Amino acid sequence: MTCNVLISAPYLQPYLDRFLPVLEKRGITPVVPQVRERLEENELLGLIGNIDGVVCGDDRFTRRVLESAKKLRVISKWGTGIDSIDQTACRELGIALCNTPNAFSEPVADSVFAYMLCFARRTPWMHEAMRKGVWEKIPGFALREATLGVIGVGNVGKAVIRRAVGFGMKILGNDVTEVDVDFISQHRVRMVTLSELLATADVISVNCDLNPTSHHLLSTEQFSAMKPNALVINTARGPIIDEPALVAALQNGKIGGVGLDVFEVEPLPPNSPLRSIHNALLAPHNANSSPEAWERVHINTLNNLFNELGLPEIAPGELP
Repeated sequence: MTCNVLISAPYLQPYLDRFLPVLEKRGITPVVPQVRERLEENELLGLIGNIDGVVCGDDRFTRRVLESAKKLRVISKWGTGIDSIDQTACRELGIALCNTPNAFSEPVADSVFAYMLCFARRTPWMHEAMRKGVWEKIPGFALREATLGVIGVGNVGKAVIRRAVGFGMKILGNDVTEVDVDFISQHRVRMVTLSELLATADVISVNCDLNPTSHHLLSTEQFSAMKPNALVINTARGPIIDEPALVAALQNGKIGGVGLDVFEVEPLPPNSPLRSIHNALLAPHNANSSPEAWERVHINTLNNLFNELGLPEIAPGELP
């Protein structure tokens, strides 16, 4: 018996040739559409009708798509975040939904500190001035002089905090769920309300999940509550931040700068005002970049798929 599997995960597609013998051995016929960043609902509706399983990225698996997928048994997400998939509909329709928890905590935490150090040491701006022939010493600060506020003390938030301890930063944490008290004590984190964190932190790192309670968690009111020199770093999900409110805060000097790996609309539209704001550092949703982490997620994502389809996992030595 053969299975048709839609493989739309853009990070896996370039390496798919390596895995084709594994799929063929298990009777899987891959369906590989062209994907730039993600597939939208209308694109999935044209593909999903005869599909038994999916290996996806951040594709928009709405209820309408899932109800059209009469054969679908499993969605295996490449990575951790499953906010683009209607989880309630999956449960009601009996479609298994799998992911890889804690997939990219380390590279994402590194990315947070890349932004932080760029702002603290003013490196991008001095580099650009030097390229233009301008010898200008732009004042910066040492991280040990700053207070870090971490919104979402989960796997990524904890990885950010572990690094912050090494830099000697004061650390504030905020989470809607209880955080392990031993971790908080060991890393000298002071758990506070979101209001206190926003008013006190010099650097704010957004590391929470995207869900109905965190959509536009940071908007006009929250930016107004921050210090005028506060730096905001978002490596989680774009819609956690109200982007027009962020643009207004930056343009009006309400905050000191922003580092963004994620956006409300991806890819970032060519006419986005963020592109022309001098104190906005931007990246194309690439904070997960890590060969070691990617390899682990490739294998785990396929094994999740195989398990739900009743097929054997990848055996040691099976991959070239």
